[in-house]
Amino acid sequence: MPSPSEAVETLTTVVSNALTLIDQLEVVVSGLSSQDTSTAPFPTSQQSSATGPLDALSLAHDSATLIRAHATKISLLIINEPFTPTAITKVVRELIAGPLPGLAASAQECTAKRYTRVIQKDLAWRVARVLKELHELLSLIPKDGKILKDAKKSASAGAAGGKGSIAATGLLWAACDDLMAFCKRGFGGNLVYKVDQLRETLKDVMEELKEWSEETGDDEDEDEDDDDEGEDGVAQVTNDLGSTSLSANASTQAMLDDLMNSQSYIPRDDPDKIRERLESCLRRLRLTSLLYQAAAKRRLKPLPHTPPTSDSNVPARLDEVLALLKGIPDRFGNLAMAFYELDPVEIDRLMDQCFFDAFAASELLVKPWDGQKDEFTDWALKFQVEIKKSMNAGVRLYLYFAKPTHLVGKI
Repeated sequence: MPSPSEAVETLTTVVSNALTLIDQLEVVVSGLSSQDTSTAPFPTSQQSSATGPLDALSLAHDSATLIRAHATKISLLIINEPFTPTAITKVVRELIAGPLPGLAASAQECTAKRYTRVIQKDLAWRVARVLKELHELLSLIPKDGKILKDAKKSASAGAAGGKGSIAATGLLWAACDDLMAFCKRGFGGNLVYKVDQLRETLKDVMEELKEWSEETGDDEDEDEDDDDEGEDGVAQVTNDLGSTSLSANASTQAMLDDLMNSQSYIPRDDPDKIRERLESCLRRLRLTSLLYQAAAKRRLKPLPHTPPTSDSNVPARLDEVLALLKGIPDRFGNLAMAFYELDPVEIDRLMDQCFFDAFAASELLVKPWDGQKDEFTDWALKFQVEIKKSMNAGVRLYLYFAKPTHLVGKI
C-alpha cells in the first residue's frame, strides 16, 4: 500500500504521461483534419479486425462514450472528500490504455478513400475537440493531494484565471455528445446532414434577396415554403420561369429613393434591368435549393450506414459533388452582394458561375451509384434544361459542345 505522498506522486506522473499522449495525438489528428488531399496521401491504419477494416465511426462512438464516463468519474473524484489519488490514477490509466488510443485510431481509420474527405475532416475535427477538452480537464487534477477549491471548481469558462473543473467537464461532455451524435448518423446520414445544412444556408441567401426585393416595392407574390414539396416542385418552379419580370409600386419606390437617397435600392427606371435579373436569380435559386433537397433524398439517403468497400468509386464521386454543393452557397452570397451594389456586369458573371456549378453538381448526380438511370435521372435532366436558360449564350454553347471533365467526374 503506497503512502499518501507516494500515491500523489504516482498520480502526478500518470497524469503527465496522459497529457503528453494527448498532445501527441492532437498533432496526428490535426494533421488529418488539415490535410490537403491534392498532395497528401490518404492516412492508413495498421489496425483491422479479423473480418476486415475497422468501422471508424463505431470505434469513435465507443471511445467517446468511455471517455465521457471516465471524465465524469474524474470530475467527481477531484471535488469530493476524501481525495483519493489511487482511484484517480486508476481511471486515468484506463483512459490511456483504451479510449484514447481508440479515439485516435478511429480518426486514422476514417480515410478519405473510403469515407470521403468530408466525413474524414468532420470526424477528425470532432476527435480533436474531445482531445482538447480532455486535456483541459486532466490539467485540473490537483497535484497537492487535496480536492479543488471553489475557485478552481466553479469558475466559468470565461473566468480570468481559467475555467473550473465543472465547466471543463461540461465542455468535454458536449464534445463527446457531438462526436457520438455524428457517429450515430453513420456514413450516409452524415452526408445527408451536411447537404441539409448547406441547403439551409442557400435558403438564407434566398430569403435575404427576397427581403431586399420587397424593399424595392416589389409586389411579387411570396413563394410558398418548399420544405415538403420534394423534387416534384421543379415542375411548379420551371412553369413560372418564363413569367414576367418583377413589378414595383412606383410611388412607394419614389418615396423610398428620395428619402434614403441610396443606391441600395433598384432605381425606378431600372436601366440595367436589375429587377429582371433578380427574378431570374430568385427562381433558379429556389430551383437550386430543390436540387439539394432532391439529391439528399434520392442519392444520399439510400447510402448505407457504413461506407462502401475501399475499391468503390462512390466516395470519390461524393467528394466531387459535395465540393460543388459546398461552394454554391458562398457563390450565391457573393451574387447577393453584387445585387445590393447594383452591378449588372458582376451580377451576370456570378450568376453564370452559380448556375454553372449547379449544373455541374446535377451532372455528377445524374446517374445512380449502381446503374445508368432512375427517377432522379429524369428530374436532373429537366433541372439542367431550366438552369441553362439562365446562362449567357457563350456558357450554353460551351456546355452543348463539350462537357467539362470536372462535370463528368468518375460517373
